[in-house]
Amino acid sequence: MSTLAFSLIVISAVMHALWNLLVKRSRHKTVFIWWMFVASGGLFTVTLPLVPEPFRWPDPATLLLVAAGAVCFVLYHLFNGRAYRGGDLSMVYPLSQTSMVYVPVWGMSILGERLTTPGIAGIMLVILGAYSVQMERVSLGEFIRPFRNLGSSPVRNALAAGFIYSLGSIAEKTGVRHYSPLYFTYFLVLIMLGLMTLNLLRPCYRRHIAIELREHWRLILASGPVMMASFLTFRYGLNLSPMSYAVPVRQVSILVGVLIGILFLGEACGRIRLGAALVILAGALLIRLG
Repeated sequence: MSTLAFSLIVISAVMHALWNLLVKRSRHKTVFIWWMFVASGGLFTVTLPLVPEPFRWPDPATLLLVAAGAVCFVLYHLFNGRAYRGGDLSMVYPLSQTSMVYVPVWGMSILGERLTTPGIAGIMLVILGAYSVQMERVSLGEFIRPFRNLGSSPVRNALAAGFIYSLGSIAEKTGVRHYSPLYFTYFLVLIMLGLMTLNLLRPCYRRHIAIELREHWRLILASGPVMMASFLTFRYGLNLSPMSYAVPVRQVSILVGVLIGILFLGEACGRIRLGAALVILAGALLIRLG
């Protein structure tokens, strides 16, 4: 993995952790995320005329990939939200990270990616760290606990979220191979914003739209460049590296999230969380060497 690709994806991971921090500080999360997409989409639209890269409309195949990626990522958030309604964070979060199990499989079997031994070892470490970050104690029973009740709705929804995210990654990687990552990201944001807008037309959300803007307009304004930077750096990095490496390396955001929680939010951080975050960092460094 090249230094440029690795650096871009790590920057994306930092920005991803920051916009998740902004979401955490909001009141109505679904509405705030919609406002974040409004802010980033508006910033995108305003700055595009200043970009030297010439614009060209995507062909039908690329537009289909953009739409497929947008649908997958919106469904990922939908299934994740449903899982959290009835399931504990320590159960739902590790299962939603199972996308990293599928991504290398899709990368090698569908996209023809070739992975090195250090790279594969790094992916395995990232998967282990991301899965373990919410464990309450070190034991076999705690490790397999999320899989104990595969028939429950939260477990099924979390597993579905992980699987759907991996499919969205295929659409992204295929799309940025033959089309500008900048404009691919722009259309992706617009389509996701459109889908989220349809969801917010429901009565249970409409009354919160103005309230959220009034209470957290500063956070919303800050979220525009943060989300835009997160999206763009990841997709440029994805264009320069195998998907099988890019998606796991972005999990460095978990390490950043742990540090933000300790330094700025006063969260207690157990040795397991910190250890898991360091395992992710070690895995990311192995992927860089690979």
